[in-house]
Amino acid sequence: MAFSEGFVEADGFRIRYMEAGEGVPLVHLHGAGGMRLTRAHALLSRRHRVIVFEMPGFGLSPVNERTRTLRELGATMGNAVTALGIERCNLMATSFGARVALWLALQQPERVQALVLEAPAAIRPSGHQPPSGTQEQIARQLYAHPERVEPTAPIDPDVQAKQRVLTSRLRGPDRDTDLEARLHDLATPTLVLFGTSEKVIPPEMGRHYKTLLSNCHLMFVYDAGHEISTDRPEAFADVVADFLERHEAFVINRKETLISP
Repeated sequence: MAFSEGFVEADGFRIRYMEAGEGVPLVHLHGAGGMRLTRAHALLSRRHRVIVFEMPGFGLSPVNERTRTLRELGATMGNAVTALGIERCNLMATSFGARVALWLALQQPERVQALVLEAPAAIRPSGHQPPSGTQEQIARQLYAHPERVEPTAPIDPDVQAKQRVLTSRLRGPDRDTDLEARLHDLATPTLVLFGTSEKVIPPEMGRHYKTLLSNCHLMFVYDAGHEISTDRPEAFADVVADFLERHEAFVINRKETLISP
């Protein structure tokens, strides 16, 4: 299914998004590398209205010097959802986007039906450093099988530099005590996914989400790295779609190969 491009105004930003599908809205907030459509998005769009935002300051958008915290960015993205006329939605976030999504869900819990966190970087080990090096070295850190990833056009160095400055300013401490103190009050059904071949965020950080969130389900996707939805798009889309449909009941699997080969 082809995605169409759109723009929405929120908090003085002109925010780009890609959209496909029909049904209950599924809003996706990307990671530090910016917006990127994957096969998993296309698979999910068969059952949902998938909206993939490009957050202010990323990709083709102008430099963002106004947003000071991820809490502010969460509020802005909530306003972007409102500007699209969406009252309630499912919310999915990848890596860097996870803390943005959690703040959005805390600020507007009545609007988020369910939350999916892919390789979340909202809670990081002390001294954590994001992937770095050449494009090939970064790929080896992000993917379980970088040799299987289809080649893409090189990222514009100016875009890379712009995003790096923004994420460095916004990423905050490895452990956000204010955020974590409030997570106990978030009852939204939440699915946390880590790959078994994760090299960026230690998968054992998943236990913190289980401890802090009252309605959290932690699962590990076999043979996937940090970019789960690229390494295992079918498995990712299957488990996410099932969780969004059935919430807590999804753990009673309807098929044995939900996240296994």
